Amino acid sequence: MNNAIASPDSEIVRPGARVGFGARVDHYRGLVIAVCALVAMLIAWMSLSATHVGLYDIGSVISSSTTLALAAIGQTIVVLSGGFDLSASAVVSLSNVLAVRFVQGTPLQQWGGVALIIAIGGVIGLVNGAVIAWFRLQSIVVTLATMFMVQGLTLLIQNTPGGSIGEQFGSFVTSDLLADKVPMSAVVLVFALLIWSFMKRTRFGVGIYALGSDPDGAYANGMPLTRYRIATYALAGMFYAAAGLYVSAQTGSADPLVGRPLLLSMFTAVVLGGTWLGGGRGGCVGTVFAAMTLMITVNILLVLNVSAFYTTIAEAVILILAVLGSSIGKESAAHNCARYASQWMRAVRTGTRVKDGGDARRVTFEVADFQPIENKELKGRFISDWIERNREWVKYVVPAYALFIVVVAITGFVYGPSVLVTANFYSSLLTLTLFLAILGLGQGAVILTGGLDLSMPWLITLSGVLLTGLTFGANGAAAWAVPLVLGVGLLVGLFNGIGVVVLGLPPIVVTLAANGLLQGLALIYCNGSPQGWAPSVISAFTNGHFGPLSLAAWSVPLFLAAALVLLHRTPFGRRVYAVGNSQIAAKLAGVRVGATLIAVYCLSGLCSAIVGVLLAGFSSQAFLGMGDPYLLPSIAVVVVGGALITGGRGHYLGVFGGALLLTALGTLLAGTTVPPAVRDIINGLVVLAAVITLRDKKA
Repeated sequence: MNNAIASPDSEIVRPGARVGFGARVDHYRGLVIAVCALVAMLIAWMSLSATHVGLYDIGSVISSSTTLALAAIGQTIVVLSGGFDLSASAVVSLSNVLAVRFVQGTPLQQWGGVALIIAIGGVIGLVNGAVIAWFRLQSIVVTLATMFMVQGLTLLIQNTPGGSIGEQFGSFVTSDLLADKVPMSAVVLVFALLIWSFMKRTRFGVGIYALGSDPDGAYANGMPLTRYRIATYALAGMFYAAAGLYVSAQTGSADPLVGRPLLLSMFTAVVLGGTWLGGGRGGCVGTVFAAMTLMITVNILLVLNVSAFYTTIAEAVILILAVLGSSIGKESAAHNCARYASQWMRAVRTGTRVKDGGDARRVTFEVADFQPIENKELKGRFISDWIERNREWVKYVVPAYALFIVVVAITGFVYGPSVLVTANFYSSLLTLTLFLAILGLGQGAVILTGGLDLSMPWLITLSGVLLTGLTFGANGAAAWAVPLVLGVGLLVGLFNGIGVVVLGLPPIVVTLAANGLLQGLALIYCNGSPQGWAPSVISAFTNGHFGPLSLAAWSVPLFLAAALVLLHRTPFGRRVYAVGNSQIAAKLAGVRVGATLIAVYCLSGLCSAIVGVLLAGFSSQAFLGMGDPYLLPSIAVVVVGGALITGGRGHYLGVFGGALLLTALGTLLAGTTVPPAVRDIINGLVVLAAVITLRDKKA
């Protein structure tokens, strides 16, 4: 048995081993950088401010950054364990809304409500951790689905800002101590850090670091990794809930969307605070300093009279620079590639296959495994032979179409059979399916390579805003504006691809940062209010009819055929699947892995831009946030269609079936009294169910 144990402050160390001065300096490098960044920004703020920056101003910064700091502490704990939690912002919003309902009455009742809300945050985290640990799923997808479900629940509880909380709780949390010189928020942060300081010295705290640095070694030492992973997400959920409660105390009311802008800031604070995104190294002290640094950055922008629209751009730039800075000292990508290439060459010689964890299993390499399906000898009848050759992916594709038929049948039962024989029903169904089918092509290609594109929402919005702002409805301007907008989509995809391939950044970081950059650029371009309207030629394509169906509906079969050819009948498609199955094996086989990944993200960017143009034409105008409802569905259609979220398995016929299913489900709900927020909950449940059901059970 391996005798290595996990240190709560570093990676795996061996009992009795002495840690030298150089190692200690390297260990605390992230914290030192976070403190230096805070001091540098503080000096810059004092230098640029026209008035004296005193203790009151510093106290205001601490108070303003407390919400972000508390939420980022929870995110840090998850990242240290090697995961990501995208549901954090939604839990903040939910606890903020619940506060105006439960933090009421006598002081004892108010604090009882506080305890209840923190417990609810822990339960949400508990569910996240349980699903991730028990079913061995990617934390990104699980928490993304949870984010939409929790946000939908929040909007069901309260869909507009308002309400109030108990005065005693609000006054206590926002009070000052020591002759009004020390804000209570500072005490809150110190208390949170004390909890973390105690926690990381327990066996559970050691387990968090072990999960992120060496889970195999931790398992070999008998650590209950499943319990630790579940407890990690539960603890993080409690910190998110505390952040939402602090917002309630600050504002005295509730906002169901208050947590939405925090997601990018959270990851920026985590990375800037010295925590490695791969897990195993970092801590919460640096995260708190980083949160204050980000708040001072906002103050500097205000001092310089820079629009608040630049805030997300600044945070995105800081996130990318912080991740690049934290990668210094790690093994180079070339070193890792060389090491894994050596392992794979040995695997080919010995008949073993090296998995991601480094362990090997016996495999048999056959010539048939490397031959295209078309070259296999046909035997027997064509249909039965086709099923035999394609049953592996057919069994994942069929459920989406079967469920689609069920949903259509329910629609006929609810609204009457006559609905199913009208051309308008199918025209609307196919038109809306086209949007998801296009996004599914881009997102599906990214997922097939093992990535994820979170930049879709604001790329869709920016594309629509650019189209209407450049053309103002003129068809003549559309001839050059549309190619320009599509070119912007390609550039965004190129940015994402270069970040993943050249800089070696995690896809979630690059695409999340890109989404923040695009949000800032869209707000700056339209000054917070989109102008103009879509050219009539585009509106005619999405809304006009040619016979019984719209032109967009008629184009669905053409797009389906083109997508099938691209992914399943071209060298590009074969390279995508090769990269998704194993980048190292693909590289050894001569596949240009880097170029393929960049091309995949460019395809995703192009698809998002196309949908932005079509949505602007469908609505005749653009509006801020028009792409937000499409992030989860773009992933859902891929997962529901049978694709493996870790890459390498999937078929575009399944993606198209998923698009039909989700569109039919949305059509069914649109004609009822079910609130729109329920759609997010249903989509989240659909994604979770599909990921659990269609997961790779061998993983």
